Order: sequence, then structure tokens, then C-alpha cells
Amino acid sequence: DNADIKCDPVRLEIFNNLFMSIAEQMGAVLQNTASSVNIKERLDFSCAIFDANGALVANAPHMPVHIGSMDASVKALMDSGLTMEAGDSFVHNNPYDGGTHLPDINVITPVFDTSKTSILFFVASRGHHADIGGLSPGSMSPLATNIEEEGVLIDCMKLAGDGKFLRRDIQHVLTSARYPARNPAANIADLKAQIAANTKGAFELQALCKTYGLNIVRAYMAHCQDHGEESVRRAIAKLKDGKFELELDQHKSGGGAKICLSIKVDTKARTARIDFTGTSPERSDNFNAPVAVTHAAVLYVFRCLVASDIPLNAGCLRPLDIHVPDGCMLSPKFPAAIVAGNVELSQAITNALFGTLGVLGSSQATMNNLTFGNETYQYYETICSGAPAGPGFDGADAIHTHMTNSHLTDPEILELRLPVRLQTFEIMRGSGGRGQYNSGDGVKRALTFLEDMDCSILSGNRIVPCFGSQGGAPGRLGKNTIVRQDGERQTLKGCDTTKVRPGDTFIVETPTGGGYGAPKERT
Repeated sequence: DNADIKCDPVRLEIFNNLFMSIAEQMGAVLQNTASSVNIKERLDFSCAIFDANGALVANAPHMPVHIGSMDASVKALMDSGLTMEAGDSFVHNNPYDGGTHLPDINVITPVFDTSKTSILFFVASRGHHADIGGLSPGSMSPLATNIEEEGVLIDCMKLAGDGKFLRRDIQHVLTSARYPARNPAANIADLKAQIAANTKGAFELQALCKTYGLNIVRAYMAHCQDHGEESVRRAIAKLKDGKFELELDQHKSGGGAKICLSIKVDTKARTARIDFTGTSPERSDNFNAPVAVTHAAVLYVFRCLVASDIPLNAGCLRPLDIHVPDGCMLSPKFPAAIVAGNVELSQAITNALFGTLGVLGSSQATMNNLTFGNETYQYYETICSGAPAGPGFDGADAIHTHMTNSHLTDPEILELRLPVRLQTFEIMRGSGGRGQYNSGDGVKRALTFLEDMDCSILSGNRIVPCFGSQGGAPGRLGKNTIVRQDGERQTLKGCDTTKVRPGDTFIVETPTGGGYGAPKERT
């Protein structure tokens, strides 16, 4: 009936929430069935549902850098030429074909009709695996200069066939790379959890079709995307043209690294062109971001501008024309190393976008990626700072913001599962950038190691501070310090690696965003 598939505002709101709820239920299954600290405790994962064309319909409020780039992974599967049948699931992490960086592994499941002949939808889960091989435990080495040194690259391949997990196939891939995964059993356990999450999503979508009918579900998937498009168009109509240039620490330390951005707004058509012309060329280190990461940051920022509670979906991108020049650090070519792109550059791109638009102050343009491990243990975490200040409000203290939306592992779990002790985790009061409205305060986190391990840090804003907005002061620089067991203190670079012995303590002081507005007395 045409009346049933015509967009009804009340029913649209119901379906928006139904679709998001399915993705949230997928996330709950993944958290409950995963075995790694990284997924189970830090919640470094994302789940989403897609239409038959691979376009994002809805997501749970997980990791923005994942969600905005997962459609590229689904489309990579669709373009792979692989045969898809009911009961199949596929695995993929290739950053040059829809992925982000190697530790983020996608599991994608096609959802078939009752006759098992036609694909109706796709469901996908992305989890950050604590180790996928590479030069150092945790697979986030600042020393990597090509993709092979960052770990195991997985092109689209079948992970489950007819509902059966293909352990031998994935085990072979995980262990046969030049720098293989250190703990493939842990990878496999989390991949099984991702399949479980996808199975839940597929079941709930099929149940939705039984309740409302396939035509209505399909129609409202399209309506949700149309609503996302119209919501972003309304937000664009209030914007102005802008230009911005954001320097990274690498620019000051040699080699040049900056993000150049211009945004041109057509208020009549309610569209925006986001142009990264002038951005530094592809780098020899791993500060290169696949195009999918840039798209994710743009999608996230423009979704933030929407003042209503809508699912992040493919429709939000329709009014946006994104131009990323070939050969720049936001469009690397194989086999460039890219592991910092997903984490560091995604945060920097987000800051540059908000700086260009002038609607929000800066946050830390880093995730403070700390990895440590040996052949037995591997662990990864991002460390929070303060939230940005903006027109009329101070930033919140000590919280993950923007492209990272993970937790920090509870001290009890951290110390139970890993040979470390959390010595300090505190808010550095008054560290946020000052202005009429102050940025949120950063944190100090100190971990003492109980075994010999390799330890790496990928971080920024150790040389270049986060900018102040509308006359606000810049934020405070971050700092990385090792205190050896004998009391010797060593200051590490923003991107550095070291070997730690029992009794050594690694201290991270996170940088803070800049203030918003010129400082003055508040009324």
C-alpha cells in the first residue's frame, strides 16, 4: 500500500529508533561475548546496519571514526566478486580498500530473504584488536614505514560459511604474514564475538520485516537517509565560508605536516564543498589517513551540527562534496604506513573542520595511543583529555571526545588481566585552555610495569598546542615521561617507543584544547 510506505513523521521517529536499537543490541552481544580487554572493557568497537546497496542506515553511538567509514568496508565486499550465500560472514581490514587501519577488523554479514536467494541488508561490526602483528606488540608502532610493518592485511575473505566458522582459513592468514599476529587465538575469539553480534542484527532485521513487512522496512530505511540529508542541509544553511590550516607536531620537528582546509557554502542549494587542497604530501612515517577516515571525520562534524537526534547515516553525506587531493597525507598510496591516520589524523581533521566553521573550540588533536606488551600480553588504550569549549559553555573535564568514544579500562580489570599497576589517574586542574569559556581539563595517567615489555606512544600536541578560538588562549601541551626504577626520568617524543623493565613507570600528561572567546569577566 502506497500510504504505508509514504513517510509519516511519527513512524519515521519510530523506525529511526528501531534501527538504532538493533545496532545497540549488536553492540551488547559483542561486548558480552568478546574476550579481549580492548573490546569487552574499553568498548573499542562499533556496530551498524546497511541497506542492500551498502549505504549506512543507522548505527549505535559507538566510535565515530568507525561508523563514518564502515560503509566503505561493506562496499569493498560488494565489489570483491566473492559469492555470498545465507549463513556467510566475511572479514576485512585492508585500509586501501575501505578499511581504516589494520587493528580495526571488520566482520560483515549479508542478510538474506526467507528464500535465501536475495540480499536484503548488510550488518557489520568493527573491533579494534589488541594485536594484529607488526613491528611491536599492540600493532601501533611509531617506527613503521610501510603497511607490512604494521601487521596482517586481510583482503575480503569468507570467515564463516553456511554458519560454520572457518578457523583454519583465518588462522593461516593471521600467522603467515611477515609480521604475524602474536596471539591469533585472541583474534579468533573476538572475531567469533563479532559474528555473534552480526547474527543478532540479522535476526532482529528479519523480525522487523515479519512485523512490518519488507516494503515498509525498506521504505523507512530510505526515509531515514532522506531525513538525515535534509537535517544536514538545514545545518549547512546557517554556515559561512571558511579557511583553516592546522599544523601537526611533525611540521615543527621537520618534514612538514599540516592539514589545509577550505569550506565553501552554497546557502541557496544548502550544500558545502570541503576541500583539503594544500594538505601536506604523503609521509614516510605512518601519519597518513585513508580517504575513508577523512570522510568519517567530515560526516561526524556535520552530524554534530544537526540539532536533532537522528541516526548517523549515508544521507548525511549527500549535501557534502569532499575533495581530497591525490598524493596528500589524507590520500596515501599502497604500501604507505597508515596506523596513525585512523587515530591521530582523524582527531586533527575534526579540529580543522571545527576551526574552519568557527562553531566550537578545539579539543586535543590526538588520542594519546599507548600500547605495550610482549609475546604473552598485548594492550592498547587511548587516553582522554577535556572536551572543547564553545559559545556559552565550558568544556567537560577528562572525557574521550570526537573520533574516539571508548572507555578506559577499570583499574581492577587492568591490573587483573595485565602485569601493570595503575599508579596515578587524575584530572590536571586548570590545564584546559583559558578563554571566555574554558576548555576541559586534561589528565595525568601513570602505569608501572611488572614485566619486561615493549612500550609505544603515538601522540600529538607535544610541540604544537591546540588553537584557541574567537580570541581564546591555546591549550596546554602534552608530555610523555618514563621514570625508571632507579629514579632516572626520560622525556619521550610524541611518537616514541622504548623497552620497559619491572618497576619502570610510564607517565602521560594529555594536552588540552584551547579556550573559546577572549577572556573577560562573566556575568
